[in-house]
Amino acid sequence: MSNHTQTIEANYKIAQEQYAEIGVDVNRAIERLAGIAISLHCWQGDDVGGFENAGEELGGGLAVTGCYPGKARTPDELRMDLDKALSLIPGRHRLNLHACYAETGEIKADRNELEPEHFQNWIDWAKQNQMGIDFNPTFFSHPKADDGFTLAHPDKAIRKFWIEHGVLCRRIGAAIGEALGTPCITNVWIPDGYKDVPIDRTAPRRRLAESLNAIFAEDIDPLYNLDSVESKLFGIGSESYVVGSHEFYMGYAIKNKKLLCLDTGHFHPTEMISEKISAVMMWLDEILLHVSRGIRWDSDHVVILSDELEALAQELVRGDLLERVHIGLDYFDASINRIAAWIIGTRCMIKALLMALLEPTDLLRRLENEGDFTSRLAMLEELKTLPYGAVWNYYCLKSNVPADRAWIDEVKKYENDVLSAR
Repeated sequence: MSNHTQTIEANYKIAQEQYAEIGVDVNRAIERLAGIAISLHCWQGDDVGGFENAGEELGGGLAVTGCYPGKARTPDELRMDLDKALSLIPGRHRLNLHACYAETGEIKADRNELEPEHFQNWIDWAKQNQMGIDFNPTFFSHPKADDGFTLAHPDKAIRKFWIEHGVLCRRIGAAIGEALGTPCITNVWIPDGYKDVPIDRTAPRRRLAESLNAIFAEDIDPLYNLDSVESKLFGIGSESYVVGSHEFYMGYAIKNKKLLCLDTGHFHPTEMISEKISAVMMWLDEILLHVSRGIRWDSDHVVILSDELEALAQELVRGDLLERVHIGLDYFDASINRIAAWIIGTRCMIKALLMALLEPTDLLRRLENEGDFTSRLAMLEELKTLPYGAVWNYYCLKSNVPADRAWIDEVKKYENDVLSAR
């Protein structure tokens, strides 16, 4: 046993004792943490490029900045990069896959012609890694989305094309879920909106509702596929009006029993998504949480261990919502090593969950119910200096992934050995 390992285990024992003094079972917290899967977004590895034959520009109110070397150019390279990232993240997780990552071979398949077979390599890879896959129709980077409208398009023929895409994606999601033995969450997000102030805000939303009804008309076993809808406040080219607003999709999800996706980068900079969770969970059985980091009007920075990330995790634990909230990541940064971006964001999400699981929730709730707000505040502040980092390092050690900063050296070596040759 190395000195470093001995230090981690010794620090863990000390942390165990300190947390036990306030009634926290650290081993139980780790067990619960190990059962939480984070859905890693495939598009961080190649700047939302995808591998379909169309090869269109990104568009759709999305933009990736940076040109760090080593971007994945093929599906195999992307899967290899994901393997590397997953090897440095504790726990067993999931993959979040977009439809534009289809592998159609030499025969071109448009978005309304996709089949489960075009994702068989991803399914096989997920089986080897014993992980589930979540799925997303791709309503951008396509000639029929050039004007910024898809499911709410005034042209019925274009709406029909995108409805067909959505229908097929649900079937693909179901095939993925059945093959992997865990439900696939198929999440609908569209870029539809206006750059400047519109005259008619109602008609596009009526068209969107009709299109969604058509997409969801087919009954699919929830054991295989779960439907989700995702809102956004604005996009590049849709600064003044987005058809699929939070209010629109919240109403639609409640009425039609769909999952509501809350993306932490899709709201006004002053809105805290952590404050919305308990409200929407009053009316919905389950939700999807896409964790990003908005800075001013850019929504997709790498997730860090911020106050808001901690608050998100606290809401899930304090509200006993871990079984009802599905957690995925959604950001794309090409200004730094892309594999490091995956690792930083995922490890931070897991750290935030660990910190929340190490809270003496029952004690804090009792103090609150008794009206002892002084003790509640004092205890919350004292928790901030308890050694959660010692527990984190131990969890990494037992998960056979590097603790502390050691993973950075692994990524740098992979960059030198693999990425630099691309």
